[in-house]
Amino acid sequence: MTEGEAAPAAAAEKGSRNLMMRVLAALVLAPAAIAIAYAGGFLWAALVTLAAIGLYVEWLMIVGAGREPRVIASGAAALAIGGICLAWGRIDTALVVLVVGLVAVALLSGERRLWTMTGFLYAAAAELASVLVRLDPVKGFAALMLVLLVVWASDIGGYFAGRGIGGPKLWPRVSPKKTWAGAIGGFALSLGVAGGFAAFGYGQAGPLLLLAAVLSIASQLGDLFESAVKRRFGVKDSSHIIPGHGGLMDRLDGFVAAIVLAAIFGLLRGGADGVGRGLMVW
Repeated sequence: MTEGEAAPAAAAEKGSRNLMMRVLAALVLAPAAIAIAYAGGFLWAALVTLAAIGLYVEWLMIVGAGREPRVIASGAAALAIGGICLAWGRIDTALVVLVVGLVAVALLSGERRLWTMTGFLYAAAAELASVLVRLDPVKGFAALMLVLLVVWASDIGGYFAGRGIGGPKLWPRVSPKKTWAGAIGGFALSLGVAGGFAAFGYGQAGPLLLLAAVLSIASQLGDLFESAVKRRFGVKDSSHIIPGHGGLMDRLDGFVAAIVLAAIFGLLRGGADGVGRGLMVW
């Protein structure tokens, strides 16, 4: 084998290993996440809070503020206390705590204050939205599963359509590997998820398809947003905590965008204690 032939072969082998790691990690993490989501309550709030703290710390590492202990501690403490309040159903208190946390992060930050504040808002919004969507005892789990499955479908459909079809790049300056074929493939598979929910009687087909379409676009934009932030600071992966996936931000970027948008929409239709109902009942 010549040197020219060896490079593509090595790249293909590395890609196969990476895909295998992604699949194995997903087979472990996805069922665990679904089981905790089904349990809801304190378990779900605890998982969400830990994830939010992880997102915040990874964000600080990306933007070069990971060596500021006061910024890390103040933000993480606010997210932890806010999560406890959310677990007890005290949404109003959680909001106050998170606002205080944002002020503390701003006051304690150095020259990258805007970036650290944005990171805290990113993590806090994910925490709050994830709990609010699941909070409804009747429709919360179904609503949360719809968001999760749409995000996963967008990711899976995008991965295989992008690799199998290829073609023009979606936004090469920000994310060189993403293609229009991948974006359309992920979008199409997310519509299939909505169709499945409608077929099993979880809502009307038209509204669910529209909701899935919007959430899929939000998920893909969330992915591009994280890629843009990493490219801005010259970072490839947010961390290496998840085999084959990188860090929490690499895995949850699309979910954060989708769950926040879903929570806002559900809040407008169903109120603070009926976000899941606002998403699923038409």
